Amino acid sequence: MHAFDILGDPVRRRILELLADGELAAGQIGAVVQEEFGISQPGVSQHLRVLRESGFATVRAEGTKRVYAANPEPLKEADEWLDRYRGFWRQRLDALGTEIARGRRSRQ
Repeated sequence: MHAFDILGDPVRRRILELLADGELAAGQIGAVVQEEFGISQPGVSQHLRVLRESGFATVRAEGTKRVYAANPEPLKEADEWLDRYRGFWRQRLDALGTEIARGRRSRQ
């Protein structure tokens, strides 16, 4: 599955956002996702399975809990694809920086 197929789903993106701050137990992830998206626990489990099977997340047992962590490696595929478009953003951001600097000078 392509990285954007995984990242295209808002629930999976949210789970990855949660995991970007560090490991979380499946129950913690489920509580947030269920509240924000109104999906069932089995639905959350399916999203976790997709993230795990696609390599975006890892899981380890800690007693009776399953603890998930983000794996940044698959994000490289998306990053490499986006790389060819960064020139468009850089030019616009550089232009914005110039305009901000001009505005500061005109106020002084």
